Amino acid sequence: MSDLIQLRGLRVRGHHGVFDFERRDGQDFVIDVDLELDLATAARTDDVSDTVHYGELAESLAEVIAGEPVNLIETLADRLVAVCLVDDRVAAATVTVHKPQAPISHEFADVAVTLRRTR
Repeated sequence: MSDLIQLRGLRVRGHHGVFDFERRDGQDFVIDVDLELDLATAARTDDVSDTVHYGELAESLAEVIAGEPVNLIETLADRLVAVCLVDDRVAAATVTVHKPQAPISHEFADVAVTLRRTR
């Protein structure tokens, strides 16, 4: 599949992590998503119902991030990729969860987990 819908830099506060202070205080998580699907019909009809509505997708993803806490961003990424695959038109989804405030005692640029799932 060569068509993509990309959502970059979705920032939502969540309470995920293995430490008590992460669960208590929360932190920002940044999400990047690639959806692989055929966009020919949407391009032809110019109708939002013929594609994945990225605004609605962002809301669904944000609900998961702000929702029930998990220990690992691997688990969070798995939940998010499942949301992306709810729409049967999506052939594959790639989700990256960035944890920019991860509890690391050294300066770092990024911590992220990426999952890709296909039908």
